[in-house]
Amino acid sequence: MDVMPLLLLVAGSAAIAAAARRTPVPAPLLLVAAGLLISYVPGVPEYTLDPDVVLPLILPPLLHSAATDSSYLDLRAQMRPVALLSVGYVLFATIVVGWAAYRIVPGLSLTGALVLGAVVAPPDAVAATAVARRVGLPSRITTILQGESLVNDATAITAYRVALAAAIGEGATWAGGIGEFLLAAVGGVAVGLVLMVPIHWLRTHLKEPLLQNTLSLLIPFVAYAAAEQFHASGVLAVVVVALFLGHRAWEVDFATRLQEDAVWKMVAFVLESSVFALIGLQLPVVLKGLGEYEGGRAVWYAVAVFLVVVVSRFVWVYPATFLPRLSARIRAREDNPTWKAPFVIAWAGMRGVVSLAIAFSIPEHLHDGEPFEGRNLILFLTFTTVIGTLVVQGVTLPPLIRLLKLPGRDQQAETLAEANAQAQASRAAERRLDELLADERNALPPPLADRLRMVLDRRRNAVWERLGQSNPLTGETVDDTYRRLSGEMIGAERTVFVKLRDLRYIDDEMLRTLLRRLDLEEAAAYREAAE
Repeated sequence: MDVMPLLLLVAGSAAIAAAARRTPVPAPLLLVAAGLLISYVPGVPEYTLDPDVVLPLILPPLLHSAATDSSYLDLRAQMRPVALLSVGYVLFATIVVGWAAYRIVPGLSLTGALVLGAVVAPPDAVAATAVARRVGLPSRITTILQGESLVNDATAITAYRVALAAAIGEGATWAGGIGEFLLAAVGGVAVGLVLMVPIHWLRTHLKEPLLQNTLSLLIPFVAYAAAEQFHASGVLAVVVVALFLGHRAWEVDFATRLQEDAVWKMVAFVLESSVFALIGLQLPVVLKGLGEYEGGRAVWYAVAVFLVVVVSRFVWVYPATFLPRLSARIRAREDNPTWKAPFVIAWAGMRGVVSLAIAFSIPEHLHDGEPFEGRNLILFLTFTTVIGTLVVQGVTLPPLIRLLKLPGRDQQAETLAEANAQAQASRAAERRLDELLADERNALPPPLADRLRMVLDRRRNAVWERLGQSNPLTGETVDDTYRRLSGEMIGAERTVFVKLRDLRYIDDEMLRTLLRRLDLEEAAAYREAAE
């Protein structure tokens, strides 16, 4: 097995994603554009998107990372809009896009068109999360988009399986389709509910952070595979487990949380970067099998399907937003929305790698052995829809948000709430410290007791200091100055330790011990300044 193409993909996509951070262009768009350009560079190997790799090996960790970073309480508060988008909209888009494609593309069967509709129906979790982070969407909109993209893959995959069964001649009925959907949904949630408690118990009882993080990396694959064994939705199983673990993450020891956060950020960065680059690199593979549809006809079909996908989302989002408000109970409980938030939600429906992976899984032959007519065209239309939504909607979303002047997060109010929460926690910690020091078994020398109080005061005051003004001489905030001075002091110590090692006064093992101690001190100083 030649691993060089894989290494080139990971290294190249990571480099492009890093470069994107220095530009106003969102990383997903730059990666897709780079993939499109590089795909035709002589000597570049052909990267074929294998659904047997993407769905069980790439999708679970991406979903796990997104779900653990989400808020279970916020998602529960937005359950109605999330359900209407992740289930209702996906089924609606499957039918509307499928019917439109059937009417637009001559020779494409209705069942084949519904397969296309199911494939392009779900907005992608990776795309939605990546763009939402970059453009700074209001928290409610971000929660709705993230919640939708976490669940809609399960709906789309089930709809695709039903449509595909009819297309390849295996037979499919409405009752069978509804039964399969219920099995996937209820079964996926049930598997997640069964797994989440023992997995969390195991995480909290493993004492080694290394073992805990190894388990953390295995969790999404275990949940996905377990659900798929019962023909249930692996996507839902992963999301249920991840939401529970994220909600109860405070019960895991601090060393595990710190390591886990760093590990998953790295995993998500590498996978997200590689996934978007892979999308662009599919162009030669897609065009190779287009055959009789080459030329202007295929482009016309692609534009038409793209427009139907975009318009159908608006057709669903506005009624789904305002019709539930006919209920007096909902009107009393929720603020009256304006037209702006639904517009952004409708425009933020980027498609991604899941649609392409499902499309590549379409078999080449029907149940009777005949070729699957239209498979290559479905693949092409899926590819152009993914590229179109990522480029057109992804590029225009940031200026659209600025144009609509949507209220962003109130940083001042959030900092004030954080300061009040920290003040309450600090008072509780101070009372606990007084209780402990009153016991003679916990006697400490006065300097050490004073140091505990000093650290507590520093943590309590740090948030309030963030509300203050910058230093007029340097432009630094109090946090910046604290971090810089602490770094200079620790840097001086580090230089002395290295010099003593070079003089053979201490050995390398002792140097590593001393440097690790300084690293922890520097991390603590950075954290205190950031709080």
